[in-house]
Amino acid sequence: MDVVFVVGRVLFGLLFISSGFMAHLGEGGKAGREYARSLGAPNPDLLVPLSGVTIIVGGALIALGLWADLGALLIIGFLAGITPIMHAFWKVEDPQMQQIQSAMFFKNVALAGAALIIFYVYNQGQDLDASLTDALFGRI
Repeated sequence: MDVVFVVGRVLFGLLFISSGFMAHLGEGGKAGREYARSLGAPNPDLLVPLSGVTIIVGGALIALGLWADLGALLIIGFLAGITPIMHAFWKVEDPQMQQIQSAMFFKNVALAGAALIIFYVYNQGQDLDASLTDALFGRI
């Protein structure tokens, strides 16, 4: 089962690593900042790149199994901060866009749930042979 755990962890982490590079930094970051600005997000010139670095680090920690509980907390913090701003489906009047934003909102809720599960697993005091380190925070 270690292989399943590693594959799942890597796939989950890669989602955030790729998103951080493609939508928050570089050329994609410019579009991301403009989109955030159009939705009234606070200080997109600072927070879009900063959130990109946060999810790259969080995703890498989870994928590598290196203090994955810290990585999960970084992902949870990102999702909790960004989801109600960027995917506020209740503010959208166009029915088609409302459906899209609703799907994105609840996708992020599900991802936050997955990150909570990762945090939980790493803090159960189990021997995690398939990880580079144990939990950073220890059993809670």
